[in-house]
Amino acid sequence: MTFTGNDEEEGLVVVMPAPLLGLAKEDLKGDYVKLGGGDDLGEDNRFVAGCMSTSSSELSYEGNSRCWSLWWWAKLVLVLIFVGVLAAVFLKWVGPFFMDKEIIPILNWETRTFSTPVLAVLVYASVALFPTLLLPSTPSMWVAGMTFGYGFGFLLIIAAVPIGVSLPYFIGHLFHHKIQSLIERNPKNASVIRLAGEGNWFNQARAVTLIRISPFPYIVFNYCAMATGVKYGPYLLGTLIGMVPEIFVTIYTGILIKTLANASQEQRFLSAPQIILNVLGFSFTFVTTVLITVYAKRRLKELQRDEELLLQ
Repeated sequence: MTFTGNDEEEGLVVVMPAPLLGLAKEDLKGDYVKLGGGDDLGEDNRFVAGCMSTSSSELSYEGNSRCWSLWWWAKLVLVLIFVGVLAAVFLKWVGPFFMDKEIIPILNWETRTFSTPVLAVLVYASVALFPTLLLPSTPSMWVAGMTFGYGFGFLLIIAAVPIGVSLPYFIGHLFHHKIQSLIERNPKNASVIRLAGEGNWFNQARAVTLIRISPFPYIVFNYCAMATGVKYGPYLLGTLIGMVPEIFVTIYTGILIKTLANASQEQRFLSAPQIILNVLGFSFTFVTTVLITVYAKRRLKELQRDEELLLQ
């Protein structure tokens, strides 16, 4: 409980807590302070109640934020467990079935028909030419992982990517107006694509990198990028940087397929350490890819909001 006092000369209001009431009665005498009640007391109580209400809301917000953070980590752990169990089931039952029926026959045909240098040429040519023909080049990247591993496989793919993204970029100049009209029919995707052509050289390269990492269709952007006005330099640099996560994921997938195929062909089971390492590797690759993709999508949304604010 509190009490208020008014200074009649200065027009000041003094708020005193209840424990000081005795001191106020004994020491604060004369014309300096008067003890008040009635309406002034009600106003003071309302003021204190408002402060307490504000503090409670702040504490509630902090508690909600902490609970939300814990819930986010709990969901991440559950996702990791689910992915690990799914990978274990695939490695134990689903994988061997497909290996015997599909993968092993293809690998046997590949090794009997082509030598290693010829396979390198075929992988390079497919990664370089398939995007122009609107064909997926992911299977070729799997072959690169199965045949050449991380080192040479990555170099082979990253050397072919510039051709694969440059041909559609320059061909798109022939259909510039047609592509622009197609983009305008889908405003949601158009707002993302336009980010590639906004700002200076660095901003364009950053936007292209984020678009490449995000789930935006790879082949579609190859042809649509030109219509945004993005320069070729930042387009190529952003593409090479943004393609790195996808290349490593596909190479790892190819290596995992080969490991399972060899185990199935030799009629043996993977050892416990091999299963654990493969499950952990798959889970790490999956989670890393998801986190990078989510970050890229979030950054793209932030860039979109910034652009909208500048246009207002």
